[in-house]
Amino acid sequence: MLDLEKIRAEFPILQQKIQGKPLIYFDNAATSQKPRQVLDALQQYYTSMNANVHRGIHTLAERATAAFEETREAVRAFINAPSAEQVIFTRGTTESINLVAGSFGRKFIGPGDEIIVTTMEHHSNIVPWQMLCEEKGAVLKVIPINDAGELLLDEYEKLLSERTKLVAVVHVSNALGSVNPVAEVVRLAHQVGARVLVDGAQAAPHYQIDVQALDVDFYAFSGHKVYGPTGIGILYGKLDVLEAMPPYLGGGEMIKEVTFAKTTYNELPYKFEAGTPNIADAVALKEALAFVNQLGQNQIAAHENALLAHATQAVADVPGLRLVGTAQHKASVLSFVVDGLSALDIGMLLDAQGIAVRTGNHCAMPLMQRFGLTGTARASFAVYNTLEEVDSFVAQLRRVVKMMN
Repeated sequence: MLDLEKIRAEFPILQQKIQGKPLIYFDNAATSQKPRQVLDALQQYYTSMNANVHRGIHTLAERATAAFEETREAVRAFINAPSAEQVIFTRGTTESINLVAGSFGRKFIGPGDEIIVTTMEHHSNIVPWQMLCEEKGAVLKVIPINDAGELLLDEYEKLLSERTKLVAVVHVSNALGSVNPVAEVVRLAHQVGARVLVDGAQAAPHYQIDVQALDVDFYAFSGHKVYGPTGIGILYGKLDVLEAMPPYLGGGEMIKEVTFAKTTYNELPYKFEAGTPNIADAVALKEALAFVNQLGQNQIAAHENALLAHATQAVADVPGLRLVGTAQHKASVLSFVVDGLSALDIGMLLDAQGIAVRTGNHCAMPLMQRFGLTGTARASFAVYNTLEEVDSFVAQLRRVVKMMN
């Protein structure tokens, strides 16, 4: 059993009041709050080891390099990657996806080749592939979903062919909470020789990720959604494909030798880490992963599932409210609309009571169009949220609906 009072005490930001009311933070799908051990790690880096990594022989450089590489190993263990050299530091999921599009895509995808995405993708897993298709003359295809927000796997199978070179799929939808059957998506893609990239930004905070069991070719996630700092992300790739890919950016660290005649590139993972990396946030990410491991991912998931079930039942009789995303397998996202009310108004009125929810299209405009909407209000839960907070949210939501009708 999780000790929620003890957990909440580790998050200084949760102790404040907003508009004179205790903060209820239900915007965790956008970014999660940071525990004290992450904040302390940031301060410790800048006060005791601030130096560039891999390039110095002095004490501070050695400390920084050791801490930086310790995080890489922590990430490897967190996602069960075979080796640390397959863990690449980026600025976040968006950059990780763009790296694959810019390197793998430009080398291995050509005219007439096909890329498959899903209807529920975040813009960051749509736009890079559109840009690549425009550049290469490739074709983008889309897996449809049903009204509950679940992938139609039979339609997906029909899209697959020998022309399919890449399938890019979200593990957990940020706008719906739907959990996709990634292992089956991968299995089917591999039957036609396609590679698979998984956007794991929303999955990493909630579930135990095993890239070997999933058999994914690429897996991306962001530190700031898993209780870590902003500006740090991860790209995992299978060794054979990473070795075959050209560098994404040119500069320092990603090289072995440079002359005006020729440059030879560094080994993995440094081939993809040009320039001075985001060292401090990488170092602090280790503490975020330690926080998750200390609590236990299964316990975190169980708690968040209980919050979602409680919230889903509690809003069932709110007048005019309709849930958007009712998949059988969901993570802790409650997305909804209310007849006659704009999502923006709902969000502003809840904020006046100290309750933070997200409103809008959630960077998933094609998905909103699928449901005939311009946007939704979204409450998303994390390990530090409580059933009492859910009850307060629902009570205030009822008040807002009554006041506006």
